[in-house]
Amino acid sequence: MIYREVTCPVCGCACDDIEVIVEDNKIIEVSNACTMGTAKFFKVHSEDRLKTPIIRRDGEFKEISWEEAIDKAADILRNSEYPLLYGFSETSCEAIKIGVDIAERLGGFIDNQTSQCHSPTIIAEQNSGFPLCTLGMAINYADLIVYWGSNPEESHPRHMSRFTTYPRGIYREEGRRNREIVVIDVRRTETAKLANYFYKIEPNKDFELIVALEMLMDGKELREEKIAGLEIKEVKELAGLLKWCEYGIIFIGLGLANSLGKSYNLEALYNLVKKLNNYTRMAIIPMRGHFNVAGFCQVLTWRSGYPFAVDYSRGYPRYNPGETTLIDLLSEGEVDAMLSIAADPVSHFPRKCIEQMAKIPLIAIDIVRTPTTELSDLIIPGIVTGIESNGTYFRMDNVPLTAKKIIEPEIDFVKSDEEILRRIYQKL
Repeated sequence: MIYREVTCPVCGCACDDIEVIVEDNKIIEVSNACTMGTAKFFKVHSEDRLKTPIIRRDGEFKEISWEEAIDKAADILRNSEYPLLYGFSETSCEAIKIGVDIAERLGGFIDNQTSQCHSPTIIAEQNSGFPLCTLGMAINYADLIVYWGSNPEESHPRHMSRFTTYPRGIYREEGRRNREIVVIDVRRTETAKLANYFYKIEPNKDFELIVALEMLMDGKELREEKIAGLEIKEVKELAGLLKWCEYGIIFIGLGLANSLGKSYNLEALYNLVKKLNNYTRMAIIPMRGHFNVAGFCQVLTWRSGYPFAVDYSRGYPRYNPGETTLIDLLSEGEVDAMLSIAADPVSHFPRKCIEQMAKIPLIAIDIVRTPTTELSDLIIPGIVTGIESNGTYFRMDNVPLTAKKIIEPEIDFVKSDEEILRRIYQKL
């Protein structure tokens, strides 16, 4: 059977034009997906795929029943004083909602990958606000695309071909010929090689460049010979591109969000974009990584009022990045149990955090074995949203979409991550 318009459950592009051929409940062929997406579709049939819950006993892993695994997970969370729930960026919004319910009921903490990547972007958004648009506007209206501190050719392989550079839109009928592509980065990336303009700036000098551009918008002169490693004529050229385009979109990546200054860089950029909107139409879209990392922020915000790093230990939601973010909680040894779902923190966290994770009971819900599962006390097989289960997710431009399953999971006990978390919640 051929399934068309399938959603790819990998990156923030969440491409929904994938074609998949399925025979006897097995994926045979995948079309239109990038290499990362294709690998994810075939990963469901991997030899490393987890199908049975596993528990660590006497230093060895042993298979257990699903009922025992759910009971054990509930016992670990119930007996902890400050449990931490982490991950959720590659699962559905429905599962995220149950995760928030568990954290609230236990008086624990809940966080996800946002606190290590685009947290400065969100903090600046809360302080300043910024004009957002959809990727559809990039296809149909934008004649200027700016990638600032991002390299989609490697991080989001189909972003340029599907949304920004090559597609033909309502007012961009000639596609690539109707658009100017600008890359601002500290090195010549694969994306920069495809751009019309590449501005190589010095590391951690983004703020200086943004302020200089804002001064030019205000009609002031620049007296320095160079700014952020750019000649003054280059800065003026960039200002002209931004000011005189018909519709521009700036895609901000981690190169900007996590350079020196962090949220202050973004606030300065947001203020610049506000001024640019006096002359043209300019918007911003963060280049979110995982396919539903934006959905986590959306769900947690309408449940608690805050987008990430929420603390329920006082009976009500608290939000204080730098205190309630999971890196701080783990490095300070404040949590005494952890549940990780659809994430691999051991591969990415600082050593001090991993050492703390090794000291406390750790539950991992994932589809294959990872460094995190090898450190866990309890491993529960996960279900792939968008391949083996239905679910709602948010694209990087915060547009909600629906992912539909194309095959049945090879697990009989549960049919989705949402059901796994709901069973744990019911035990609590």
